[in-house]
Amino acid sequence: MTDIAVVESNVSVYFIFQDVQKHSVHTLVFRSLKRTHDMFVADHAKPVSLDETSHKVKMAAKLRADYSAVLHMPVLKEGKDRPLGSNMTGNQNYAQPGKNAITSTSIIDKSLLISWATNESKTSQVFLIYNPLVFQSLLEGGATKNSSLVARKNPTMPKPQWHAPWKLFRVISGHLGWVRSIAVEPGNQWFVTGAGDRTIKIWDLASGKLKLSLTGHISTVRGVAVSTRSPYLFSCGEDKQVKCWDLEYNKVIRHYHGHLSAVYDLDLHPTIDVLVTCSRDATARVWDIRSKANVHTLSGHTNTVATVRCQAAEPQIITGSHDSTIRLWDLIAGKTRATLTNHKKSVRALALHPRQYTLASGSADNIKQWTFPDGNFIQNLSGHNAIINAMAVNSDGVLVSGADNGTIHLWDWRTGYNFQRIHAAVQPGSLDSESGIFACMFDHSESRLITAEADKTIKVYKEDDTATEESHPINWKPEILKRKRF
Repeated sequence: MTDIAVVESNVSVYFIFQDVQKHSVHTLVFRSLKRTHDMFVADHAKPVSLDETSHKVKMAAKLRADYSAVLHMPVLKEGKDRPLGSNMTGNQNYAQPGKNAITSTSIIDKSLLISWATNESKTSQVFLIYNPLVFQSLLEGGATKNSSLVARKNPTMPKPQWHAPWKLFRVISGHLGWVRSIAVEPGNQWFVTGAGDRTIKIWDLASGKLKLSLTGHISTVRGVAVSTRSPYLFSCGEDKQVKCWDLEYNKVIRHYHGHLSAVYDLDLHPTIDVLVTCSRDATARVWDIRSKANVHTLSGHTNTVATVRCQAAEPQIITGSHDSTIRLWDLIAGKTRATLTNHKKSVRALALHPRQYTLASGSADNIKQWTFPDGNFIQNLSGHNAIINAMAVNSDGVLVSGADNGTIHLWDWRTGYNFQRIHAAVQPGSLDSESGIFACMFDHSESRLITAEADKTIKVYKEDDTATEESHPINWKPEILKRKRF
């Protein structure tokens, strides 16, 4: 019997198979199309018809849950006796608890018009609620924040803090090449500059007079830094050299060898004896100041590392590169913590806020602000349409950006408002094209701004003491804030 059943099943399968095979391909395709049509002929996206009774129950429960705190309030008056919304409906009565049971509500988008229907009259009264006290009362009454009830306003730029304008105070000449770097000593008595004439000069900050010239580099000096922990001056240049100068003897006492190309910038760690340099060889190197040991070689950038900054908190090292990225480094591990890729052009300048845990980066596309430790984006500062070479920020929230075309823009840090633009005249005898800003720095009193320029001069700016908010008002309009995320 089992064999017979198997034979019968095989025969049936065979006959079914034969039945399918005898049709042409055109017939099979047509049948498939018909089955597909039958499957999707019904409009499954069509909503189910509304049940009036269940809808009334739902809206009554919604009213009690969300709007119970404002149902007893009268209509807000506009003028003396005309209720708001009276031009939209002839009925100017309003629903009061106990008189008319409110059973439905609907929110009309973009206008906050609340349509309330009553059981008895079956008519709608439309009211405009615009007083924020109504919404506050609603929230205090235990209702939830309903996005359809609360007005959504476009974010506007907050009013910036007023800052006094800065004016040119002194022009210092002495270098025979482009001035590329600046550093102010901790006592605020003098400052150091490095230039394309291969010299390092020390100037008196108060008088602007030359105190000392140091020679030793055989190419442009691109970076200088004065230690706060020892009487040392550090310099780096396009000759691949990193030098440590003893300011008591005005001589080089240490060399730090390792970079394979020009060294573009350096910075000192504020709390430990560590020096960080960055180079055209696409690396940043961490040096032990005393032993001259190359503690870490921070590799990861794919192009010239143009600028480096150190801070006591994590991330302790930040680098900006011509590969248009910013990297935040773990000093202990010698590895990247985060890579910020928002910039589209080379990042040549970084500035750490002295009080906030934030950073600004400058590029040819715009200036961006970030928060530490993860490098979260804050906002763009757009308008300085040039290659930004230098940036500095003081405790009052004044951010300065200096560019290749000789322009200086001053910004309010919190709002990103550009409150002043400066383009100082070039030194007589220089070409108009030689007006670039290569470095800028506030002194430690933050009352003077020092810039290093392509006309071979050092310019000192200070705030205009006679300026007031009335004489120099903020030309500010609460425009809609458009912050690009990239």
